[in-house]
Amino acid sequence: MSTMTLPETDTRDETADQTSDDRPEVFHYVQKDKIAESAVMGTHVVALCGEVFPVTKSAKPGSPVCPDCKEIFESLPPGADK
Repeated sequence: MSTMTLPETDTRDETADQTSDDRPEVFHYVQKDKIAESAVMGTHVVALCGEVFPVTKSAKPGSPVCPDCKEIFESLPPGADK
């Protein structure tokens, strides 16, 4: 399974969805321009699904994606500014 990413969209984990071995259960789509600020300043980002959290880890290829974020992302028109 692969996921596509808008230029201004990336995936990051939701800290409340952590598994017992400290790996996130799912990663969420968030605005790419907010990721660095969140990682450095500790500010919170809002995922497409509405989850709010600080960025703490990067998704790796094949990481599980939040099904709600994925559904919303796939319904966006190509090149949408979300």
